[in-house]
Amino acid sequence: MPAFANLRRPLGLLIDLDGTLADTLPDFVAALSALAHEKGWEPPPVDTVRHAIGRGSAQLLREMLVLWAQPADSLEAVLARYQQHYTACNGRHARAFEGAASTLRQLSQSGITLACVTNKPQALAEALLAQLQLREDFVCVVGAEPGRRAKPHPDGLLEAAAQLRLDPARLWMVGDSRNDFEAAQAAGCSATVLLRHGYNHGEPIDAVPSQAVLERLPDLLPLVLSAPS
Repeated sequence: MPAFANLRRPLGLLIDLDGTLADTLPDFVAALSALAHEKGWEPPPVDTVRHAIGRGSAQLLREMLVLWAQPADSLEAVLARYQQHYTACNGRHARAFEGAASTLRQLSQSGITLACVTNKPQALAEALLAQLQLREDFVCVVGAEPGRRAKPHPDGLLEAAAQLRLDPARLWMVGDSRNDFEAAQAAGCSATVLLRHGYNHGEPIDAVPSQAVLERLPDLLPLVLSAPS
């Protein structure tokens, strides 16, 4: 794992939502199970859902259609119904990871500018963060919107950097998957920090060449504040 020795303290952090700030897997399972029940299909196994989430709703449903042996050209209609089910489930079963709120507050109070960058649709991301009492310390939230490519594309990260008026080279990405690492690389962020408790599509998180892998979100605070300014 690359060392942090030569990295400067970031001016801001771009922080993922699903699997990083909150365990939202149960919401995805509930929404997909409701969709499957409606269609007469088998509900997907939890581990299958865990490995599929994180690349945006369209990619998730493409993988589910393969599981359900449904034609690929049914994606648009099935995705629309899934989004309705997910909207109804959003936040119903999710929980913030221990220490998430206090870590965000301490980072913000220490002068670190925060933005949430997620593949979750914009309105759902805003609503979930508010429900989990995690919204207040973020200057902005950048979620999925028409025309904005999902991570691992850098679109969301670059939009967040623009809203923060900060050079991506002075930002670190905090996430839970290779998607976050690749998006940060493409956007020109100076570092990526990954959490072990997230969703990395079945790949060991240590296989991703990030600058650090942390057990818990509160471990982020000393890492950031100990970096030279």
